[in-house]
Amino acid sequence: MRAKTDNPARLDIGLLLYPGAQRAAVHGLTDLFTVANRVAAELGAVELPQIRVSHWQVDEAGLLQWVEDSGSEAATALRVMIIPPSLDSAPHAELLARHRLPLNQLHGRGTVLASVCIGVFFIAASGLLDGRPACTHWNYVQALAQRFPLVRVEANQPLLDDGDIMTSAGLMAWTELGLRLLERFMGATVARETARYLAVEPVAAPLPGALFNPRLDHGDEAVLKVQHWLQGNGGQDADLAAMAACAGLEERTFLRRFRAATGLRPTEYCQQVRVGRACRLLEFTRRNVEQIAWGVGYQDPGAFRKVFQRITGLTPSEYRRRFAVSG
Repeated sequence: MRAKTDNPARLDIGLLLYPGAQRAAVHGLTDLFTVANRVAAELGAVELPQIRVSHWQVDEAGLLQWVEDSGSEAATALRVMIIPPSLDSAPHAELLARHRLPLNQLHGRGTVLASVCIGVFFIAASGLLDGRPACTHWNYVQALAQRFPLVRVEANQPLLDDGDIMTSAGLMAWTELGLRLLERFMGATVARETARYLAVEPVAAPLPGALFNPRLDHGDEAVLKVQHWLQGNGGQDADLAAMAACAGLEERTFLRRFRAATGLRPTEYCQQVRVGRACRLLEFTRRNVEQIAWGVGYQDPGAFRKVFQRITGLTPSEYRRRFAVSG
């Protein structure tokens, strides 16, 4: 089944209003994207989409409801849904449970889920982070790990872009998250000039290997299901037969549709996912290159080194020397 998921002339970004959500972050992000539209217009970037920001909330029945919009009508398809931070303690189980289905439905339609600080608890409670990495405010790292033991909580990362899910750590990390989304969807120049206008720190240049931004808005549900599966398992044990089975398609049909939807062959896509995981392991662990190669699904460390260097421009050892976090 295929469905058109967005208007190419518009980038629809939603903000989730839940009880206790920090209004400063909600309004700040709304203003940040408004400034980005102005910056893009002043730059004459007529080929870029117009950002439209909408606010949403989940009612007592668990239904996602449109609250307000920077346009005249509710967005029909969101490219991104941001779960803002809160000054309160970690959300209680009943509130998280009420948001589980709407977030799963959004994710299943190709919407990127992005969180700030304890907003990650909503995504974790949806089950979408099981077996996957995530970050949050240092004060809630232990609570996140205890409540959701299947989530790989990474305490040292301020922002983690894992393709279809983005998590950020600090209470004020909404500025960095917003700028990262601009860089991803509007380009580095718009992100940099928006930061300059707002007089905030520009988004740090992404490291080699962290540049993979998979297409999720293509509307092919069978291919999107495989993309989510690959992101969830890090691209491991994903041969053609397994991917085609996941999509429910014959192999030749799957190959054709996957490349048409993503612009990549399945093997190329898996390599990007695996190298992205390997980069984080090189940055934040002391495992040797062979262990990392095996950990991301390569039986031959030599083959891993070749793929890694082709994608990042560096050998694994060079990457570690330049970007590893000390201690």
